[in-house]
Amino acid sequence: MSATYRYEVRIEHLLVSPEHAYFGRPRDGAADVVTHDAPRAEVVAGMGLVGDRFFGRAAHMDAAVTLIAAEALEAVAAELGVGAFDPLLARRNVVLRGAELAPLLGEELVLESGGDAVSLRAGRPAHPCAWMDRVLAPGAHAALRGRGGVRCRPLTSGVLHAGPATLVSPVPLDVARAGDAVRRLPSRLP
Repeated sequence: MSATYRYEVRIEHLLVSPEHAYFGRPRDGAADVVTHDAPRAEVVAGMGLVGDRFFGRAAHMDAAVTLIAAEALEAVAAELGVGAFDPLLARRNVVLRGAELAPLLGEELVLESGGDAVSLRAGRPAHPCAWMDRVLAPGAHAALRGRGGVRCRPLTSGVLHAGPATLVSPVPLDVARAGDAVRRLPSRLP
């Protein structure tokens, strides 16, 4: 990374789940699977989070670790008038507070936590699925569009720790926009 920006953030939740909970039709209900809100998660470069359903899956190498802004979930809950959601129901691996995520698409970022550092490449948006209407609240699927987070490829191995962290970014981020919906991807043109 050439220029770097450092943001004090918080890793509020680390979801590690060995199985998919949302498959089939939402009206049939989610599968009853073990889901861990882990205090730490081991990341393996090119593979994902050890013990997670996407670990080492060829189809998910570029999307093995998902990040979502806690502020996005709170904004959706406020818009829908439902109080708060269990952030683990969105099934994103890292619930991060204090960072706008959309500008990171296509960029390499580093999460430093608990004395460890993990590099990730944010490849594409993590679009919400129809399950969100069932497990969060009616209307959540549409409300999460443009703020469902980012899918990342782990570039280095290390450990992510819940709690205070630092996000190192090659692009400036606007923390005040962490919960905003992005309807168009940020332009990378000069």
